[in-house]
Amino acid sequence: MLDYVAWFQNLPPVAAVMLIAAIPIAELRAALPVAILVYKMPFWSALFWSVLGNMLPIFFIVYLLRPAANFLIKHWGLARKFFDWWFARVRRKFEKGVLRYGIDLALVLFVAIPLPITGAWSGAVAAFLFGIPPRRALILIATGVIIAGIVVGLLTGGGVYIFG
Repeated sequence: MLDYVAWFQNLPPVAAVMLIAAIPIAELRAALPVAILVYKMPFWSALFWSVLGNMLPIFFIVYLLRPAANFLIKHWGLARKFFDWWFARVRRKFEKGVLRYGIDLALVLFVAIPLPITGAWSGAVAAFLFGIPPRRALILIATGVIIAGIVVGLLTGGGVYIFG
């Protein structure tokens, strides 16, 4: 497991939590427990800084993914393989939800489920792949991130209660 606390040990806790939340894969799922367990932040403060940190890169991804991907694919050979792999993986995971719940609810649930490859970063890619307008995508992704935060907070609190 990556030691996010050690990476950001010289930063104030709020900055460390926001940076951990901004990292793909880690996102809020790692930042919130670190905020609560390591930095002893109250839940609502930990949730706020984790959600904010998780959403900051998403704003840029939602608006800049298409031009950035096109530029990288054009100028760097490995980029096409990476984007093809990432887009295919997200499309495969997201399509099932779209068929079952409709596109908006599927995006919220896809982001809200605190599992690997289902967070805000992948949600932004799914929004891009399925043509969800950026402003609507941001609202749906933020809703999913908040739900994920509540779930992760409950799991963290439950773990503390059960295991001490």
